[in-house]
Amino acid sequence: MNLHARLREREAQGKPLRIGLIGAGKFAAMYLAQVPRTPGVRISGIADLQPANARANLARVGWPAALVDGTPITEDWRKLVSSPQVDIVIEATGNPVAAVEHVLEAFRQGKHVVMVTVEADAFCGPILAQKAAAAGVVYSLAYGDQPALICDLVDWARTAGFPVVAAGRGHKWLPHFAQSTPETVWRHYGLTPEQAKLGGLNPKMFNSFLDGSKPAIETSAVCNATGLTPAPGGLAYPAGSVDQIPNLMRPRAEGGVLHHKGQVEVVSSLHPDGTPIDYDIRFGVWVAFEGETDYIRRCFAEYGVKTDDSGRYACLYKRWHLIGLEVGISVASVGLRGEPTGCATGFRADAVATAKRALKTGEVLDGEGGYTVVGRLMPAADSLAQGCLPLGLAHGCKLTRPVAAGEVLRWSDVAVDAGVTAVRLRREMEDVFRRTERHAA
Repeated sequence: MNLHARLREREAQGKPLRIGLIGAGKFAAMYLAQVPRTPGVRISGIADLQPANARANLARVGWPAALVDGTPITEDWRKLVSSPQVDIVIEATGNPVAAVEHVLEAFRQGKHVVMVTVEADAFCGPILAQKAAAAGVVYSLAYGDQPALICDLVDWARTAGFPVVAAGRGHKWLPHFAQSTPETVWRHYGLTPEQAKLGGLNPKMFNSFLDGSKPAIETSAVCNATGLTPAPGGLAYPAGSVDQIPNLMRPRAEGGVLHHKGQVEVVSSLHPDGTPIDYDIRFGVWVAFEGETDYIRRCFAEYGVKTDDSGRYACLYKRWHLIGLEVGISVASVGLRGEPTGCATGFRADAVATAKRALKTGEVLDGEGGYTVVGRLMPAADSLAQGCLPLGLAHGCKLTRPVAAGEVLRWSDVAVDAGVTAVRLRREMEDVFRRTERHAA
């Protein structure tokens, strides 16, 4: 509750939190826009493959020319990560394979990490958390992105004494969006290709949101950080307004959609016929919780809490998330309190690659948001048992057999470079959690 006051103290002491930023794209630019307005924080350096673009982004978000000129910008991320002038590394490349390399090196250099590239956390966050702990540093999801905001709401509910029935985010969803490609995304999104081009919007990235890949990735990270778990069949995307969430997020036996209490789910902002829902949660996050006693339920009624028909289930929500504009919360929490804003505590869920269409032997997968695969949320135990290929690694690898549309891809279906650090780390994580499961059994 007092992060800002403590940042002001650091500013007054001349001991700001010193940040190294890897990747200066859209997400990072939003954070950089806030840095000059935040006491007790300094950007010690930026690493980006295109330094000129990074400088242009700094100017675009309103940095004074003197501040732009005085900020070291390099293509060499290793130089940045090893700098004694950096306390916290923000990984914002959006490239999950590269992100794993960056984060592991940051741990070796004794740096804390705020992980913006949630795609990497989705397939190896649990073991990254273990390695951070072993190195004595903090590894954190990025506040402003929906997973960390969901973790925050879950923590609020539990700390206040409420059992969490479900938690998740909103999404504009219809089932056929799962087959969307970068060529069809803008029509579904409600923009023309010309508008998207004018705004500099990346069709593959935006398609990863639309086709369900990003919701699968983000809810996987939430499960691994909070202890919530997916339904066996993954996300159902029930449609509803904010006020309908308490009725939706209760067990099926009580008239809701949940397979079990303690589940993640995503609420659609569209009716099944495609018409918009009023007062939707499309860009927001929510937690559904339970009033277990008559007294608590009377309190709900006395204070006007919107509940389900029984008065037992309620919900708290944020209707929007501000992406990189909010990352400073993670920076302050990590740097001042030594606490993450969301961090994996186990391997409970996985975002796996599923064929978007019939795929042929020899085709090369193009990852999330592309033409070949889409993400699907799955319980981690099922993914391990079936040898499923994580979505974050389904890019650039060649198929060794044909795969039917809608079929989950497996490690055995692709030729993967086993020497890639991200692949080795994921395989190591699978071995660790298989041993854990055998020991528990």
